[in-house]
Amino acid sequence: MHSAPAAAALRPATSPATRSVAAWLFLSAAMVFAAAVIGAITRLTESGLSIVEWAPITGTLPPLSDQAWADAFTAYKATPQYRYMNAGMSLEAFQQIFFWEWLHRFWDRLTGLVFAAGLVWFALRRVLDWPLGLRLLVLLVLGGAQGVLGWMMVASGLNERPSVSHYLLAAHLGLAVLLYALILWAAYGLVLQRLGDFARAPALRRHTSIAIACVAVTMCWGAFVAGLDAGQVYNTFPLMDGRLLPPEAFSIIPAWLNAFDNTALVQFIHRWLAIGTSLVVLALAFRCSRTPVVGWGHLVGLMVVVQVCLGISTLLTQVPVWLGAMHQAGALLLLALLLALRFVARPVSESRLR
Repeated sequence: MHSAPAAAALRPATSPATRSVAAWLFLSAAMVFAAAVIGAITRLTESGLSIVEWAPITGTLPPLSDQAWADAFTAYKATPQYRYMNAGMSLEAFQQIFFWEWLHRFWDRLTGLVFAAGLVWFALRRVLDWPLGLRLLVLLVLGGAQGVLGWMMVASGLNERPSVSHYLLAAHLGLAVLLYALILWAAYGLVLQRLGDFARAPALRRHTSIAIACVAVTMCWGAFVAGLDAGQVYNTFPLMDGRLLPPEAFSIIPAWLNAFDNTALVQFIHRWLAIGTSLVVLALAFRCSRTPVVGWGHLVGLMVVVQVCLGISTLLTQVPVWLGAMHQAGALLLLALLLALRFVARPVSESRLR
């Protein structure tokens, strides 16, 4: 048993300053969430190569004159994507794809600015303790690295290939998801109480960690699917054009590359990772029954069912942009709920700094 003062010291603080920090962190996480969804739309509309230079400051504004638009369009015409996929595109059509790439970059910059400004503000007011402040500073650096990685991804499609590297696309999404998760975890530490002092808590924590890992891996293969446009083929379920696994799934030599580069096998892996992940999460939701975290269990169980329905619908309809974006959003919401469940299942006696 813990003394009342000791237990109270481990509960989230409720001071106005702490609530302000939590609100800023949740806002930052929501902005990363929106950035990932906008990024999904950018990918699905084939807009990511419409801006051919990286100008973190001067690129904040879109072209503001007819000549500026003409220059931007001329630069795009020199890319492989224009030559091989969009030859003859009108200026109006170019402006539509330009908008999504510009919005994605603008929103990323705004997200970084909001996070950096909040970090400086709360640090100067001495609201953040050193461990939390240092962790948030690391996240700010990772956010800068995310910008560099995003440009590396775009640059991969500006030379010989008409699309970005699906490996860099997966890395770009993966880092965004990591930032999202770590910001949420910091915010949860300020507003959620830990309820993990019950008999099944250790097993539940392990199960939740496994579920989080499964969601992360499934999202990674989802990025491979998006990068290879693998969702545009085999648009049947549960079979792939009448077969469990199409024969062309191992057509690449060496064989191990098929898991990453072959549209048939990449989609197959993503399908079955998603099904396996859903079973893990549903089992977790059942395990939460008759525990203090049963409410969180109901939420993750409901969300994984919604996400499976979104995924199957996206596949059967050949990935319409709006549905593909909702599928991305669903994965992020599921991850947020699993992280919340993992946090509240921590023991009250555990150090706050762990």
